[in-house]
Amino acid sequence: MSTLHARITRVRLAGRDLLRDIDLVLPAACWTAVVGPNGAGKSTLLRAAAGLQACEGELRLDERPLAAWPGRERARRLAWLGQQEGGADDLLALDVVLLGRLPHRPWLAPPGAADHAAAEAAMRATQSWDWRARRLGSLSGGERQRVLLARVLAVDAPLTLMDEPLAHLDPPHQADWLALVRARVARGHGVVSVLHELHLALQADQLVLMAEGRIVHAGAPADPATHDALRRVFGPRLHIAQLDGRWVALPLL
Repeated sequence: MSTLHARITRVRLAGRDLLRDIDLVLPAACWTAVVGPNGAGKSTLLRAAAGLQACEGELRLDERPLAAWPGRERARRLAWLGQQEGGADDLLALDVVLLGRLPHRPWLAPPGAADHAAAEAAMRATQSWDWRARRLGSLSGGERQRVLLARVLAVDAPLTLMDEPLAHLDPPHQADWLALVRARVARGHGVVSVLHELHLALQADQLVLMAEGRIVHAGAPADPATHDALRRVFGPRLHIAQLDGRWVALPLL
């Protein structure tokens, strides 16, 4: 189990502050959903927390500075899925998923039986095993996304960060993703996801709401204070209610 603590004073790019005054704990055995309007800084926050975006401040993974972790060891503990990742279109889907096993193998060593077993399990979990011999570039948007999800699952890291993991997925496969997240959290893993789908974000354990580069609220999705904060940021036309025991967010006409 791993915990990531991000204290980010500022992220500045092209003369503009993208993030300011962030203090966020991403704990183990917890699914954290990050939401907010377009341009709120959600993706920047996730990239900074993963150590992929230069920032002023401090990142600590299990009370140790993130930069102090050896690269391979850090990659085994912190898995990353960015949005609209490219560059692997000529690779077979199975080989793309096996890239998630690189931190577990010696340098230049070929994938072993354990790597193939982990890749197959991840692809079966995302229902992408049937495409293992197809090139990534030949897949539809939704098929491609499920292969990329399998790749990040194959890492089997204690903490997984995903930026818009539901892109191109239809509602049944979004529900499958939710089940995968719940299974990982039940095993003690932490999951952090940037989502536009508020109805799914409200199923998380912790909801982080951003606006204008800052965290304006962090709390339980069932907390009335969280609902009030969502309405303040997204506007009064957002209706939040319970349906079959779950919270949903619906736009009002």
